[in-house]
Amino acid sequence: MDCGNGAGTRINSFALVAYLPEALGEYLDRLRAELVTDCCAKAHLTVLPPRPLLCPPDEAWQKLNQKLQDVQPFRVELGEIELFPVTQVIYLSVLKGGPELERLHVMLNSGCLAFREPFQFHPHLTLAQGLEPAGVPAAATLAARRWHDFPGPRQFTVDHLTFVQNTLENRWTDLRNIPLSTRVPT
Repeated sequence: MDCGNGAGTRINSFALVAYLPEALGEYLDRLRAELVTDCCAKAHLTVLPPRPLLCPPDEAWQKLNQKLQDVQPFRVELGEIELFPVTQVIYLSVLKGGPELERLHVMLNSGCLAFREPFQFHPHLTLAQGLEPAGVPAAATLAARRWHDFPGPRQFTVDHLTFVQNTLENRWTDLRNIPLSTRVPT
């Protein structure tokens, strides 16, 4: 499958995500592609779910950069395979780092980045969505088996976030990375 580079006809749909580091991210990328054949999304934690912007992207990026200037890097640990009952989305829970992700979401979901989301924000890492309902139990079982077999660390540091934009082809394009503060709090 060719995922391309995300290039395509850009639309007014933006998100803020934290990509996972090499080995863990690559493993989960392969698992996502195994569960959903045409999935090209990189493994990530979402801070701001997809939304239209109420201002130009450059202005939104400046606001993000300003609001994040004093946010310190934080640790995240992934938990177990779970399932959202209404949407049948298979995901990895967040054992540590959830409160930090929730605080970021609340802080950033304002002004021209504000959006009334259809579901309450719940820190997680999506593995599969849009599956035929009959296939969800088998996919969840496979995901749990593969996750159990992962030999590496399940925790990592979130030290930067990435501002992304969707396209009509449903491919996400990375716009800018925003490093979290390296300043020592006083």
